[in-house]
Amino acid sequence: MSFQAIRKYSLKTHTISNMQVIAKLNNLRISPRKVRLVADMVRGKSAGKAQASLGFCIKKGALPLKKLLDSAVANAKNNFKLEEKDLFISLIKVDEGRTLKRWRARARGRACRIEKKTSNITLNLDIFKQDKSKV
Repeated sequence: MSFQAIRKYSLKTHTISNMQVIAKLNNLRISPRKVRLVADMVRGKSAGKAQASLGFCIKKGALPLKKLLDSAVANAKNNFKLEEKDLFISLIKVDEGRTLKRWRARARGRACRIEKKTSNITLNLDIFKQDKSKV
């Protein structure tokens, strides 16, 4: 299992026996609801098409997802000798991480709670299966 860190995010990459590369991004300071909009856009696409889509997306969650995808593709190339054209996103999952609780002063001496949500993203890259019987 190898570990890498990208700035303030904690990123973990490892593999399963069937050449599936898994990359994780924990404690991303963007709400999961906002990140899921971008994740749904690239789910099931090939790695190259997903990188192009994320490069032109103007949402805030697109840049961390692109960095996570780039890291997973680089690990697949370097550690497992896979080519980028053979990879696709088999699973992308956005879960809720820790919630930071803050307080805002309100009228008549009250305080209201503000929840600053974080996201945990799991991205699986898998290789395309070639069926020789259909050729």
